[in-house]
Amino acid sequence: MPRHNETRRLPYTPEQMFDLVADVGAYPQFLPWVSAIRIRSNSDTEMVADMIVGFKGVRESFTSRVVKERPAHVRVDYLDGPLKHLHNEWAFRDDGEGGVLVDFEVEFEFKNRIFEMLAGQFFDKALRKMIGAFETRAAQLYGASGSSSSSAHNAA
Repeated sequence: MPRHNETRRLPYTPEQMFDLVADVGAYPQFLPWVSAIRIRSNSDTEMVADMIVGFKGVRESFTSRVVKERPAHVRVDYLDGPLKHLHNEWAFRDDGEGGVLVDFEVEFEFKNRIFEMLAGQFFDKALRKMIGAFETRAAQLYGASGSSSSSAHNAA
């Protein structure tokens, strides 16, 4: 099962990054391959949403539950769609220097083993593109900072 863990230090607050990640309805504005979102239910602590993703003429829809623990944590659990399993977690910690440490973890499994093997080949590149899209969006919303971000990652 493809899995990826990564930590990034960014020049924003935990609250800002929480707000960015928890705003699932805005994903089609900046995330590659996300063409539409339908929010089924939403509260301060939980959301259920359908996401339509597309790549090279293939479109799929899946439903996830988003558990929000402001300002420190967002967990996404897969409910229905073309996958067998999808789990995604974001944690936001004050770095003690005016920024935030963002811990990101994702793991998934397709129902079809052939799709999983194909996706595994592109997984790392696609993930980097998506993480980059979140960083770019943060700079657009909160302003770019003169401090550079550093990252440490562990892909398994």
